Amino acid sequence: MSAQLTMYSTPWCGYCHRLRGQLDREGIAYDVVDIEQQPEAADIVEKVNGGNQTVPTLVFADGTAMTNPSLAQVKAQLAA
Repeated sequence: MSAQLTMYSTPWCGYCHRLRGQLDREGIAYDVVDIEQQPEAADIVEKVNGGNQTVPTLVFADGTAMTNPSLAQVKAQLAA
C-alpha cells in the first residue's frame, strides 16, 4: 500500500511515537521524515506552523497539513 501521508517527526518526540503506533494499528500507510536529519523538511514544518518546528506535522496527498492531530482527525481527513 502506498503512503497516504507524510509525518514530519523527530526521534525523541513522544507524540510522534504515539501517533505512529496508532497509525500502524489502523493499517494507515505513511512515510516518516526526520526533520533533524533533513533540514529542508524542517523548512516545510516551519512553513506550516508559523515558523515553529512543531512535530508531528502531517502532510496529506492533497497538500493539506495537520499538527499533532488525533487518530480520529487523521482518519477524518483521509476520508474527506
